[in-house]
Amino acid sequence: MIMPMAIFSQTQGFYDFKVKTLEGSDFDLSSLKGKKVMVVNVASKCGFTPQYKDLEEMSRKYEGELVIIGFPANNFAGQEPGTAAEIREFCTKNYGVTFPIMEKISVKGNDMHPLYKWLTSKEKNGVMDSEVKWNFQKYLIDENGKLVDVLFSKEKPESDKTMKWLSAK
Repeated sequence: MIMPMAIFSQTQGFYDFKVKTLEGSDFDLSSLKGKKVMVVNVASKCGFTPQYKDLEEMSRKYEGELVIIGFPANNFAGQEPGTAAEIREFCTKNYGVTFPIMEKISVKGNDMHPLYKWLTSKEKNGVMDSEVKWNFQKYLIDENGKLVDVLFSKEKPESDKTMKWLSAK
């Protein structure tokens, strides 16, 4: 007997989300239509924190094509304990970060932010299930707001997988 394929319907897409910047302003993800987006959960006191430098370099190199969005999260070993002002100062002073940094959120657990619920649930994103395993996990979103892939923390922002994704039209 042939079983029918499960059809996943997205009730909410990437562009339907509105988030807050680190300074508390509204940021509508629909403003990113037509650009590739890398969503990264970031932290100031992590072994992967030097990836801020790589993320900033990519943001500048691919400006106009790629938008990197950082979401500070304190879900892993208390590695992002700072206030919004402390996070901004750290990112600017140590890494010259100019790409958008959003308000501190939770990326796992009962208080997971709705965007991360979408990113990690095939039922919601229509593509794949995943789990945020540590800081600096990267989600790749295409120009149409579709989730394409996830890169775990050890994969550098400019990995072969990312470069292949960026060059795909």
